[in-house]
Amino acid sequence: MKVVVLTGPESSGKSWLAAQLQTHFGGLRVDEYVRHFMEQHLRDTCLGDITDIATGQLAWEDMARARLPRLLILDTHLLSNILWSQTLFDDCPAWLEPALLARHYDLHLLLSPEQVEWIGDGLRCQPDLAERLRFFDAIEHWLVRHQQPFQVIEGDWVQRRERVFAAVTRLLDA
Repeated sequence: MKVVVLTGPESSGKSWLAAQLQTHFGGLRVDEYVRHFMEQHLRDTCLGDITDIATGQLAWEDMARARLPRLLILDTHLLSNILWSQTLFDDCPAWLEPALLARHYDLHLLLSPEQVEWIGDGLRCQPDLAERLRFFDAIEHWLVRHQQPFQVIEGDWVQRRERVFAAVTRLLDA
């Protein structure tokens, strides 16, 4: 099983590319649990919600891993929970980072917020490119610091799709 994580700031194409990958390569896709959580709880999230959100994300990921697909495509993982918790609440449950580091991911596709338009959807809260770039930098810094395999994906929507497909093709052929 190869596990690919799409990561990056909001509105950089994670969900769209995850669906594109699944359509093209097959495999299983795990969506972003926080969207489900926010649709179920029609209120602003608080620090106390982070554990429930992260636990839900892990449960969805574990159910997919148990099915042993050739390709597992994650729309996000605990790194987003960590960084959003720090961004919104200046705090984060201590167990999240060790739980993330205990898991194996074959490739992180880090999506740049540049060259694509931010699209509001009622849940997103970072329309300012500078904020999204800081989030991108925090993800990249974490991936480098923890020696995680990653590739930065830039360009317009067509270029992103081509680059993501090429990266996953290389991973599956390795």
